[in-house]
Amino acid sequence: MSISADNDDKPLTLARERFERIYNTIRDRICLIEYEPGARLAEEELAREFGVSRTPLRRVLTRLEGEGLLESRHGVGTFVIDVDLDALLPVYRLRMELAALMGKLDPIPRTQEDLARVRALLSRCDELIKAPEPKSYARLNMDFFHELAAMIGNQPLREISERLYFLTNRVWLRSAPLLDLKDEVAVFRREVADILAAMELGDWESVGYIRRSHISMWVRRMQQYRQPGDRP
Repeated sequence: MSISADNDDKPLTLARERFERIYNTIRDRICLIEYEPGARLAEEELAREFGVSRTPLRRVLTRLEGEGLLESRHGVGTFVIDVDLDALLPVYRLRMELAALMGKLDPIPRTQEDLARVRALLSRCDELIKAPEPKSYARLNMDFFHELAAMIGNQPLREISERLYFLTNRVWLRSAPLLDLKDEVAVFRREVADILAAMELGDWESVGYIRRSHISMWVRRMQQYRQPGDRP
């Protein structure tokens, strides 16, 4: 490849890296409810924060809208979409079935470095049980999901799993006032410990089935915590 071609590729790579950085930051803020459901995103302020024009920012917002996290209202602005457990139940059911596939479709074996990161997450669970805090738990849950997603070798499965996770994960934070947070962290710790044990054995199918079971039990608990007519 010529030097000029290399130079032509470099701006594209940098632009892509910038896009992913802005996308990940805004997505995480939405999922951690730093942007409240129904909030209007100020495009000019975001463009200044990230040091970009409004054109690349709008590409990010368009992607987030396509993923069901934002809603664009013509002439009004871009707003964070609210979440509702009942409306998302079909998505959770799909997530359960996809979770069972992660250990079947080209799973990527975990290295000792990968396992060390999961053990570190287990230690964070132990610390969080001592002083439970909703957003710290939400961040821990998100970090654990990234470790699971990293073992999915089937790219379409990984992309769909990521999209559906971020579509649904705000339900927990919205429901936090109704929950026994210490119990929730303890249940999550058991999930991390069981999955770590399966990973250490190289039993990738069990990883998927354990994950599926915990998603199912989580939905059941959310339904039990809520009273008829409640909306998280």
